[in-house]
Amino acid sequence: SAATYGTGPSGLSAGSGSNLGPTSAQLQTNVRANAKALRDAHKLAADAPVPADLVYASASGLDPHISPEAARFQISRVAAARNMEEGKLRALVERHVEPPQWGFFGEARVNVLRLNLDLDAQDAKKSG
Repeated sequence: SAATYGTGPSGLSAGSGSNLGPTSAQLQTNVRANAKALRDAHKLAADAPVPADLVYASASGLDPHISPEAARFQISRVAAARNMEEGKLRALVERHVEPPQWGFFGEARVNVLRLNLDLDAQDAKKSG
């Protein structure tokens, strides 16, 4: 996210976009660095494709949605962090894929907040 936000004493501060346009050298540098960091973290080849929404900053940094490709890309990492079988997490991600609005407006997406709440509920079931 390009936004700087926090939960300090004054609450959540306003999110904002970077305002960097497609011809911006800084945007290109940021995207390359983000893609490299993502590939390194996932132990991928230097030219391995990565989902665009994981390397570009969103307009506000506060959108709860990511692409299904971005959610699927993170399954191994999240499953390991949550001590969960990848197959179970994959099925949960697929249940949270929402179609384009009214079937034609926008793109398919995953609401990360809802997915995380579902994951937390599953964690609570395991421990309780």
